[in-house]
Amino acid sequence: MKNGYTHNSYLIGFVLSMILTIIPFFMVTYNIINKKILMNIIISCAVIQIFVHLIFFLHLGNTSHKVWNLISLMFTVFIVFILIFGSIWIMTHLHHNLMI
Repeated sequence: MKNGYTHNSYLIGFVLSMILTIIPFFMVTYNIINKKILMNIIISCAVIQIFVHLIFFLHLGNTSHKVWNLISLMFTVFIVFILIFGSIWIMTHLHHNLMI
């Protein structure tokens, strides 16, 4: 494959993604531990899975020629952050102003 990525790296990413999905699924299904600890495990697995996807599937490793991919990812995250928190801010202020 081009850019030095092989099917092996995709397979590793797939297996890690499956493991990081199955762990919280079974913990929630069988109600194994306390809800606070369970929430922390779910969030941790989700964050780790984001990094697995970025590295193994989007190929945002630490190579120097991937700078533009990283910059575009950071810009996309910034725009999504503005959209989500701007919408929440507008809705809370709209709710506050309509309740008067």
